[in-house]
Amino acid sequence: MNRPEEGTLVRVPAGGQALEGNLAVPGNARGIVVFAHGSGSSRHSPRNRAVAAMLREGGLATLLVDLLTPEEGAVDEETARLRFDIDLLAERLVDATDWIGEAEETRGLGVGYFGASTGGGAALVAAARRPNSVRAVVSRGGRPDLAGAALARVHAPTLLIVGGHDPVVLELNREAFDRLRCEKDMAVVPGATHLFEEPGALEEVARLARDWFLRLLPTAGAGAPIARPRNSEVRG
Repeated sequence: MNRPEEGTLVRVPAGGQALEGNLAVPGNARGIVVFAHGSGSSRHSPRNRAVAAMLREGGLATLLVDLLTPEEGAVDEETARLRFDIDLLAERLVDATDWIGEAEETRGLGVGYFGASTGGGAALVAAARRPNSVRAVVSRGGRPDLAGAALARVHAPTLLIVGGHDPVVLELNREAFDRLRCEKDMAVVPGATHLFEEPGALEEVARLARDWFLRLLPTAGAGAPIARPRNSEVRG
């Protein structure tokens, strides 16, 4: 059962499937953030739900959607294959973005993506496929390297957030960062490991994401010029 602050249960049509999600739209919403889960996670991820709650406190709508159906999720639990099917996950995100543009509650809101783990790669591929719809991307402990050649085609300003004690993922993010041609930034959270379970680490992720989205979603227009890249500002 949904708690009221987490929104209502919705079914998002995507690729001939109906994906379950939780949509929450605060009054006078300043944009909407779609969460792209990865690596066996779902819309029930406590970490992403915590980040979503802080975004809503900042006046942003949120859509936490399962990118796999329950049947696909069961297969993935056995094989761990679909969580790395970046094209499939990205196409589901694109369909969810199109649905947002048509739904009465969300029509006209600037769209951002918040991707975690493999969902970070999927979010960047989807952003490259919808350059006129997606205004900002944030990746938390993500795998932007999995976006491959799509990295160079991403127009949406992108923030990569990585734990300082997550060395393998940190190096993958640094390599992917160099390949991005959009406005970009990278934040390293000191002392944080891959899941940001350390005291205060997830709160820092949420703060960084909230500030990024609030700067970009309410003001950037679909036809706005592409921002020029700037140098990395690694904090931590």
